[in-house]
Amino acid sequence: MKSKFSVVFLKEFTEHLRDRRSLMMLGLFVIMYPVMMGYMLHHMIERATKPEREGMEVAVINGTQAPTLMTQLQQKNVTVTHKGPMSDEAITKLLRDRKAVVVLRLEDKYSEHYQDMRPARIELWYDSASDDSPRQRDIEEMLNNYSSGIAGARLLAHGVSPATLAPVKLQRYDTGSNASRSAAIIGAMLGILFLPAFLCCLSASVDSTAGERERRSLEVLMAQPVSRFTLVSGKWVAAAVLSIVGLSLELGLAHAALSWLPLEEVGMSWRVTSGDLAIVCMAAAPLCLFAAAAQIALAMNSKSYKEAQSVLSIFTLLPLLPGLAVSVMELETSTWMYMVPMLSNQTLLRELAKGQAMTLLPVTLTFLSSLLPALAIIAFASWRMKSERYVLAV
Repeated sequence: MKSKFSVVFLKEFTEHLRDRRSLMMLGLFVIMYPVMMGYMLHHMIERATKPEREGMEVAVINGTQAPTLMTQLQQKNVTVTHKGPMSDEAITKLLRDRKAVVVLRLEDKYSEHYQDMRPARIELWYDSASDDSPRQRDIEEMLNNYSSGIAGARLLAHGVSPATLAPVKLQRYDTGSNASRSAAIIGAMLGILFLPAFLCCLSASVDSTAGERERRSLEVLMAQPVSRFTLVSGKWVAAAVLSIVGLSLELGLAHAALSWLPLEEVGMSWRVTSGDLAIVCMAAAPLCLFAAAAQIALAMNSKSYKEAQSVLSIFTLLPLLPGLAVSVMELETSTWMYMVPMLSNQTLLRELAKGQAMTLLPVTLTFLSSLLPALAIIAFASWRMKSERYVLAV
């Protein structure tokens, strides 16, 4: 039995290695998702740290009427550019051209109203459609602090404590750790990392079943002195090996990217160690077996190569639905999540990213949640192979 299985496995695996389409898909999905995730996080870090690195450029109209405000803005690493009188259209064009984060326009009688202790109006112009929304809020906070400081100084001048205006003092305490924030932000990206388990073996599964049937080579294999289970399991393991290799390489690249990115600059961290990643990869191996088994069974049941591709393209998206539902409904982690294929792998990696200690039960459930259905599917496909109508798709 072992020798016959080895012959079938080596024959199928060698053919897959010769198939450029399978190898191209393997390489594409190994590189694509880690690069996408790394680019998105890098862009987010660049946007969050841009004010500290480059400062903020603010255009001010009539700024000479508020020298103290201009000084405070400059002390906050804000580059103040003084402008002459500008129309509303000119201000709008200035903001759309990204030549300033915001535009401050002081009314013509600003200094007069300020001296008379009357409200001195400052217009804050900004573009909410730009990428500078966080920096716009920073400018607004600076103006509010400036206004509060003036109000406090005026109250003291009249012998009134500024604390009178603040009967309640709010003090914030954030108990969220860097790992928890990381899991909340990166969690949605982690889920898609396991999709290559279904994509890396897609071409191999279709070609070794529906493709061989169209080429009439499947009938020749069936005529050989080998059991149906050995034939199906050989094709199954050959396709699954490609998926395991592709998924492991992809997770390794994603781990390297997350470890290299300066997540600490935006209050996040990546605490998954190489040992944790090795356990995640081992627990994901049954997911690859499940993906290959389901695809082989569906491809065998299709009447043509094109039909198999269409069916499997839809089937590949189904494993994403449980994780999407959990994310939309904001469900807390429960034991049942480790019993659903692919969702169990996503949950395991997400909990590790939070800094949670790994226990035996989640790993075992994750391993068995995909392995048991994979074995059942292969047993069913082997049993169906006994029917000529099933083999010939008639």
